[in-house]
Amino acid sequence: MAVQTDCKSVTKEIKALQLHDKPSAVGIVKEPLGMDGIRLNIAITGESGSGKSTFVNAFRGLCDDDEGAAPTGLTESSMDPMPYFHPNYPNVTLWDLPGIGTLKYPADTYLKDVKFEKYDFFIIMSDTRFRENDVKLAREIQRMKKKFYFVRSKIDNDLRAERRNRDFSEERTLTKIRDDCVKGLRGLGVESPQVFLVSSFELHLYDFSLLQQTLDKERLKIKRETLLFLFPNINPEIIRKKKKTLKSTIIGYAFGSAAGAAVPLPGLSVAVDAAVLVGAVTHFVHEFGLDIPSLKRLSARTGVHYDDLQAAIVSQLAAVEITAELLLKVVAQLGSVAALIAAEEVSRFIPFIGIPVSAGLSFTTTYKILILILDKIAEDAQRVSERVLV
Repeated sequence: MAVQTDCKSVTKEIKALQLHDKPSAVGIVKEPLGMDGIRLNIAITGESGSGKSTFVNAFRGLCDDDEGAAPTGLTESSMDPMPYFHPNYPNVTLWDLPGIGTLKYPADTYLKDVKFEKYDFFIIMSDTRFRENDVKLAREIQRMKKKFYFVRSKIDNDLRAERRNRDFSEERTLTKIRDDCVKGLRGLGVESPQVFLVSSFELHLYDFSLLQQTLDKERLKIKRETLLFLFPNINPEIIRKKKKTLKSTIIGYAFGSAAGAAVPLPGLSVAVDAAVLVGAVTHFVHEFGLDIPSLKRLSARTGVHYDDLQAAIVSQLAAVEITAELLLKVVAQLGSVAALIAAEEVSRFIPFIGIPVSAGLSFTTTYKILILILDKIAEDAQRVSERVLV
């Protein structure tokens, strides 16, 4: 995942290059500059039948009948806490917790029984009104200084039922459901409750975006960026934030390129630059969900044909394997950086000052190339999102 990167973040690269270890240098800069060591555990809980398993699947971009999806049904699916890894981010685990208040998991000992300390925050779900057990759980979570969020699920079912009325108003129905939940929670002693209305089959509708924005504002320390990239591209604001976060990593990639240019070994600068660009662009494509597996999951979940999603892509960099050859073709079309590339190659042969100048030009060239490519990939993400939401 994306984090702010500065000069210190490329210490490994520079040391490897100073030792003239070309294979190590190229290998190191291929590693993603990200949050691979950060683990995030999200607990999805609530009473039996509240739609926890379907929500877990939706959050992971899966259909209920996909391989590896959490089992769903009319009966309680989760007899014990079940971990489900995010397909793009193996360090992120969504825990489908058993219903609160069952014989095996009574409300009074629920958090202890499900080992609450392992979870970063809790989503408490209900498909009707939130009940006393939900409030007991919220109080205990709060007492233990962790975050929780109330999610009212299956909103699509409620709206479908209400549409039979001749005076149906979607806005009025949503307001009534939200007010009813808030009133019920206040009646049970919750001060200023916030309830998010969600349909796991239509994440772009209702309050899912608001839930994402709330989690972002809460800023769960370093894990806030992990959260950002878990959310699908359901609106332009999410895409904009992803782009901003990814932009902050580009300086790290540029320093890796500069380090390669600073060592006078034949062919090293070219090899490092290719490794940096392939690693960075692969990272961008993956984080925007434009790699082939992610697009196929999106197609299956939304019903939009995979070919139609591909047709929305203009940059040539999504839904393909990123290779050095492909990037050379794309970079050749970026006329604004052609002069920088030429100047870098010439400067390497200038006595005494050539290497420092080459390193500086390599930094600038890589930085500009990646900024331009990131713009193009973000635009692709927006076009794919618009195609899905038509």
